[in-house]
Amino acid sequence: MSAIQFEKNADNIVILTLDSPNQSANTMNADFRTALSDTVEKLQADTEIAGIIFRSAKKTFFAGGDLDELIQATPEHATEFFNMIEEMKAKLRYIETRGIPVAAALNGTALGGGWELALGCHYRVALNDEKSKFGLPEVTLGLLPGGGGVVRMTRLLGLQNAFPFLMEGKQFGVEKAKSLGLIHDTAESEQELLDKATAWVKANPKSQQPFDVKGYKIPGGTPSTPAVAQMLAIAPAMLRDKTKGCYPAPEAIMAAAVEGAQVDVDTALTIESRYFTYLATGQISKNMIGTFWHGLNAIKSGASRPKDIAKWQASKVGILGAGMMGAGIAYATASKGIAVVLKDVDIENAKKGKAYSQKLLDKKVSQGRLSTDKRDQILALIHATADATDLQGCDLIIEAVFENPELKAKVTQEAETYLNDRGIFASNTSTLPISGLAQASHDQTKFIGLHFFSPVDKMQLVEIIKGKNTSAETLAKAYDFVQQIGKTPIVVNDSRGFFTSRVFGTFVQEGLRMLAEGIHPARIEMAALKAGMPVGPLAIQDEVSLTLSEHVAAETRKALQAEGKDLPRSNADEVIQTMIHDLGRKGKAAGAGFYDYPEGGKKHLWEGLNRWQKQVDISEQEMIDRFLFVQALDTLRCLEEGVLASTIDGNVGSIFGIGFAPWTGGALQFLNQYGLEKALLRAQKLETQYGERFKAPQLLKDKIARGEKI
Repeated sequence: MSAIQFEKNADNIVILTLDSPNQSANTMNADFRTALSDTVEKLQADTEIAGIIFRSAKKTFFAGGDLDELIQATPEHATEFFNMIEEMKAKLRYIETRGIPVAAALNGTALGGGWELALGCHYRVALNDEKSKFGLPEVTLGLLPGGGGVVRMTRLLGLQNAFPFLMEGKQFGVEKAKSLGLIHDTAESEQELLDKATAWVKANPKSQQPFDVKGYKIPGGTPSTPAVAQMLAIAPAMLRDKTKGCYPAPEAIMAAAVEGAQVDVDTALTIESRYFTYLATGQISKNMIGTFWHGLNAIKSGASRPKDIAKWQASKVGILGAGMMGAGIAYATASKGIAVVLKDVDIENAKKGKAYSQKLLDKKVSQGRLSTDKRDQILALIHATADATDLQGCDLIIEAVFENPELKAKVTQEAETYLNDRGIFASNTSTLPISGLAQASHDQTKFIGLHFFSPVDKMQLVEIIKGKNTSAETLAKAYDFVQQIGKTPIVVNDSRGFFTSRVFGTFVQEGLRMLAEGIHPARIEMAALKAGMPVGPLAIQDEVSLTLSEHVAAETRKALQAEGKDLPRSNADEVIQTMIHDLGRKGKAAGAGFYDYPEGGKKHLWEGLNRWQKQVDISEQEMIDRFLFVQALDTLRCLEEGVLASTIDGNVGSIFGIGFAPWTGGALQFLNQYGLEKALLRAQKLETQYGERFKAPQLLKDKIARGEKI
């Protein structure tokens, strides 16, 4: 069966129905390209055609490029790849420039290549569905819209207005598309969709794109227009400040758009193809596609969930502790229509926790993103209480109290008796071993860790921690709950610090070690940003608070000593101790840490840090390598030790949980793309210079010996 069904009706209008075989969605794969060639041959052979309508037989219009195919593109095949793209675009351009009306009947979402196909039509009518999304998100996968998206969006909207959609991958709905003039009309049913497209074709027997009309001017002007030239004089510097040079895609998009705006449409399309080929055959797009597309899709489909256990949904969830974490979990849960009992020892604290949700919801109402009725419905689902009996019948209870084992044991024993017969109990701890906390439970098989990240309303990841006795059924239920509230689950086995907190600690510690070595703090922060980390280690340490880090280290040391082990002190510990006890600087919440926080002003590095400063001969690249390798090697240790069960969880968890440089595709993929043999040599050199934390795990050597990737 062809991916494009060709049908000519009595009015000589050709209806091209997109229906990719063996796929639930239409994509620009080999089947599509073959079908497009056949379609254009038929069109060229028929001079009687009055118009063309694209429609879809799938639930959505068109999903975009075939990422399975794109990830295979290599530099050696660049010429072949470029020619393939150019050939496909030439066929679409033939349809666009034949002189007859071309309409797109959009029955749902059209993203990436799908939106590019729609933009290649002269008229677009969309089903009036608030779930439909349009746009060009390629930049989020390290690519640019290579099917004409850069050229057509720039010509239709103007450079300045097109940039956010191209360089940030912003998606938009039907109403926004109409206001931009990118959707011309809407319909309430698929039949009306086709009827409106047909009526427009009949009413416009001769048609062309507005930008193909002689004398057409790009909205806002070309790059030589004074106002645009002024914007373009600073835009590259602003973009580089954002990307820190880690992401070639936004820079390639800007270049393709600006260069393309100075030439004719066909030359602009070729320029776009060149930049697309450069990105598609490069390593960064492969890193990002592997994790942000394949990895996330694997997690969504339950890659780490126990098989053969029925899907489960929670209808009533209890949360113990209405502080920042508890309040955030309550909001995330109620927002998905689940009843929440938010319990604290004091009713006023519980009400304060509920007020946090009210504040977030009120903000959405003020922005026009939520109705007052919907806000009230969500708030009504949160019951603030100090009475434990209100937890009766909960499917899931999550404790989110202070990181103290005795306190956690007390609230566990008090609350779990109110669970229903099939209910499970979870601890939102960031470092304490789950198997130890589970000892307070009367049924350890139903006890699990759910590590949320702050702020819960923004952070997508939840780290699920299996205790020694956690059952497969409990794990499956925890996985289902995380997905039920729209979060991304990764599964790890129990250990101190689990995966995310443990590896995150190595990043912050490395920054503190550099400070203790005498490196200028501004250089440390900038090297972390240039490595691709979202925030520098000193800034993030201030956010976490120095006192919390000291407390966690003390608790860890105490627990290890009880096992006959020790946690050696480092120069990073000395920095923390000096900051807290000698200098009285405890972090952002206390108003002073590595940074000063002037009221109403911008934070800046504290001048007193110069007490550690001395002349140090170290390159920026050396610092970048230290930041990336210290995390990547410890992530590999987590895989070797069985803390991580899969590479996917390691890559997704490192990016979404600890902010590991997204351009790498994750901490384990960083080593793959670096080249495992080269990574081993680099690790050995770093170990010689800086110590055992850079020692390469045996697993790295084993993978090299077997010729495997991680």
